[in-house]
Amino acid sequence: MKIFIIAGEASGDKLGAAMMKGFEQHISHKLEFIGVGGALMEEVGLKSLFPMEEISLMGISEILSQYRHLKKRIRQTASAVLDEKPDVLITIDLPEFSFRVADLVKQTYDIPTAHYVAPTVWAWRPGRARKIAKYIDHVLALFPFEPPLMQDAGMSCDFVGHPVVQDLIATPQEVSEFKSHFGLNSGPILVCLPGSRRSEIKRLTPIFQNSLAKVKDSYPDMNIVLPATPSVAELVQSEVRQWTHKPIVLDPREFNLDQAGKFKRASFKAADVALAASGTVSLELAINQTPMVVAYDMNWISRQIIGRMLHVDSVNLVNLVSDTRTIPEYIGEACQPDAISSAICDVLKNPTAQFQSMQSTVDRLKAPFSTPGSCAAKSVLDFLKNR
Repeated sequence: MKIFIIAGEASGDKLGAAMMKGFEQHISHKLEFIGVGGALMEEVGLKSLFPMEEISLMGISEILSQYRHLKKRIRQTASAVLDEKPDVLITIDLPEFSFRVADLVKQTYDIPTAHYVAPTVWAWRPGRARKIAKYIDHVLALFPFEPPLMQDAGMSCDFVGHPVVQDLIATPQEVSEFKSHFGLNSGPILVCLPGSRRSEIKRLTPIFQNSLAKVKDSYPDMNIVLPATPSVAELVQSEVRQWTHKPIVLDPREFNLDQAGKFKRASFKAADVALAASGTVSLELAINQTPMVVAYDMNWISRQIIGRMLHVDSVNLVNLVSDTRTIPEYIGEACQPDAISSAICDVLKNPTAQFQSMQSTVDRLKAPFSTPGSCAAKSVLDFLKNR
């Protein structure tokens, strides 16, 4: 069986690798994986056409600035799909790239297509679903409220569970070793998470710096820990060099892979509060029962366009999945240091308000059976069989 699979960022690479392992559990004959992915997918056997990082873009202006190169990679990828004629094309998130590839492919050849991570039609532009159904046949949903929305638009869809519930959580011993290694023996710990994309880090770190400087006025003994991913570690180090209150940067380049992972997990578990960019990271904090404040901003063009299209009163996944509004969030124009710092101080004083919402979120995101990766692979196989 030949599977063409596309991922364009770290979260997609993780989803893809787990699903590839799921296929290996369900299929006894030879599997061939080709497409675009990162190190995790390559470890499971993917032959990537080009480095995944080349297509990891976010926001309207970022896409426009790289449009010519992005368009070239879209055409190259679509051509590769048509040349290979796989049994199925699976795209993972990254709709600005994935859907264009699927559309080009479907215009020429009716290859079965599946998309992992349902488009957020519940949040903005609900009309997209029917358009997407022209080139996506089947959807793998991470959230239990998504399948009816996809099915109403003409696609088959299964809730397969969210992989975050499978993530490892630091043990008490690992937390103790982490604190000892970095000298975190007194004062509250704040884990600072300004995103994993270069554009996010450049935009959010100045805002986070000013916010945390104000928090330090109230909590002078507060320790700031900033985990970085390998692809942006150098940028993070550069951005925080001018901070008045230097954070402890968890630079994975300074440790072996296993130790870097342990330190990152321990930072989430050890933290008394987190300041995080909007996105999946809020779910990672939820499984660790780490109270949080969410803040996110975009460039002016993206802010104006998306702000007018948004159909929900919260973009925080814990708030949405638990159907509560206990996580404070500051998005777009509201992403201001004074408001953010005040919210962090409030959470430090009363963190318990968020615990029930976080636990409810984790319970609702568990896979229907086995693991999300296995469920995703089985869902694709069932889709192909029914087709």
